[in-house]
Amino acid sequence: MKFTLNPLTAKKFRRFRSIRRGYLSFVLLLTAIVLSFFAELLVNSRALAVRFEGHWYFPSYGRIHTGKEFALPYDYEVNYRDLRERFAAQPGSGNWVLLPLVPYDPLENCYRGETFRPRPPDWRTRHYLGTDQINRDILARLFYGFRKALVFAGAFILLTYAVGVTLGCLMGYFGGWFDILVQRLIEIWSNIPFLFVVIIVSSIVPASIGMSLGVLLFIVVLFSWTGMTYYMRSATYREKARDYVHAAQVLGAGTPRIIFRHILPNVLSTIVTFIPFTIASSISALTALDFLGFGLPPPTPSWGELLRQGTSNLQSPWIVTSAFSALVIVLVLVTFIGEAVREAFDPKKFTTYQ
Repeated sequence: MKFTLNPLTAKKFRRFRSIRRGYLSFVLLLTAIVLSFFAELLVNSRALAVRFEGHWYFPSYGRIHTGKEFALPYDYEVNYRDLRERFAAQPGSGNWVLLPLVPYDPLENCYRGETFRPRPPDWRTRHYLGTDQINRDILARLFYGFRKALVFAGAFILLTYAVGVTLGCLMGYFGGWFDILVQRLIEIWSNIPFLFVVIIVSSIVPASIGMSLGVLLFIVVLFSWTGMTYYMRSATYREKARDYVHAAQVLGAGTPRIIFRHILPNVLSTIVTFIPFTIASSISALTALDFLGFGLPPPTPSWGELLRQGTSNLQSPWIVTSAFSALVIVLVLVTFIGEAVREAFDPKKFTTYQ
């Protein structure tokens, strides 16, 4: 069975590709997203591969290997950077270690036994963006923090849209007292101060546990679904008056089928155009909460935590510069994508592109 796109949908995709700034931003962001889900192969203190006395080891996704397995006098996890130097000092042994591009873990102290202090970028030691105030590699924390932000943004979109789209469609379809009642409830709910709720929950959760990603996501979604309901309500109310909906009602289609099989596909443009901006707002919200200290618990890698470190250590400008630059680049890319999607799905410009 051959899959073919709807001609109108194909036209919208061609229009999106013709907007070079948005399309290039999409390619760059998609590449970064794909790379982030293989972070263990790019940024990790564990080796990609080890060859020792004729045996192969692949520690990145495998079990923990102790020093005794490599003829070292300790039984905790081996330091692969030291192991590489040891093998390099034994030419002709056939033993070698292949390390990732950035051979540091986002949580590890890269200078054990030394004082805690930020160190500037050093390509010789592969600290390409330097270290933070407790000797952790900044690039590693940025990379894993980016993945954490993506997971948060993806879950945020799914949950927010699931509630907002469903309720908005029901409001627009049924109208009447149901629409008025839900609108009043949304108005009341929207007046609850979001930040105060986060502060209260953060004070209730024990400090030893901290705010988990799930709890933080639940709170943010709880106060973020209301905006989408109004857009979907208006779009559904408009579509409800069209002939195809009346025809479906005459044929005996049930309410769920009419809403989700007939109306919703015709209002997808409203959802699609908001997705990039929702991603940007969710990443900004997570970063802001982490910066204020009400977000993810330490030592979770996050951009907001790096920004807080950077503003507290302005004498080490590489910390705040790295975090701020990463945040700006991602938000700019997402904004360019959102503008291109909005223009591509604008029905007033159908005749502009072929």
